[in-house]
Amino acid sequence: MSKKFEITDELGRLDKIVSELDSQISRSKAKKMIEDGTITVNDEKKKPKYETKPADIILVQDLQPKSVQIEPENIPLDIVYEDDDVIVVNKPQGMVVHPSAGHPNHTLVNALLFHSPLSTINGQYRPGIVHRIDKDTSGLLMVAKNDDAHRALSEQLKAKKNLRKYVALVHGRIKENTGVINAPIGRSPKDRKKQAVVLNGRPAITHFKVLERFADYTLVSCRLETGRTHQIRVHMQYIGHPLVGDPLYGPKKTIHGNGQFLHAQELGFEHPRTHELMIFSAPLPEVFEKTLRTLRVNQSLES
Repeated sequence: MSKKFEITDELGRLDKIVSELDSQISRSKAKKMIEDGTITVNDEKKKPKYETKPADIILVQDLQPKSVQIEPENIPLDIVYEDDDVIVVNKPQGMVVHPSAGHPNHTLVNALLFHSPLSTINGQYRPGIVHRIDKDTSGLLMVAKNDDAHRALSEQLKAKKNLRKYVALVHGRIKENTGVINAPIGRSPKDRKKQAVVLNGRPAITHFKVLERFADYTLVSCRLETGRTHQIRVHMQYIGHPLVGDPLYGPKKTIHGNGQFLHAQELGFEHPRTHELMIFSAPLPEVFEKTLRTLRVNQSLES
């Protein structure tokens, strides 16, 4: 089964970008596939060192095609807003956004396909998906119902015109009230399942603001200026304040919930048809609220 990726702000060498977009393809394998012509850009054969550009369409041809059909599934959705062009959905913790080798069904895409037609510009596996959040991150996602809407929303992401605010509970007490983390992110050289701050990574900027302090933890608001994989999780670990409950980047001794305590609380964008500025918010999941209530009783401090 071929895979198609549209480049938004994933800029860099083609072999490196392919390995970042598809976790099943190593950089060396990507280089060989590019040289063999089984990975093309805009239907043209390129060299591994080709520098990707916004709106490039990368086609990865599977040498051993598998017949995979994404089935619509009647899974309840928490839809915050919907019209003929877009859906804003509040994704629960534990739900994968789109099908992949390890998660062929029961994803947000399966549920959305049962509910509505979706854009096709992002390929068979990611219909409608303009941006993603991790499986165990809850909160708001914008979904495109047609290709025109998808293109418009993608352009806003490239131009950094979207509002994406998260709430996170992190280990330790952050002294500063506000801060900016500007550190490039790429695949970890030590563990391919992880991202890390690396010298040759892609630019990544996270703005944070302290909302509440506890004895051993801090509640922060994070605004994304870029949208790298695991960006908040990696950046907060990088400054010594990993997310509470994070199984990949956090300490083993932590507060356990349903994964990392990270919630995409606010989402804003310009409507692709009316050009109206639209801003949405979603309440914290109950497990998040319950944990905060417990901390306020046991570790109460002034914010």
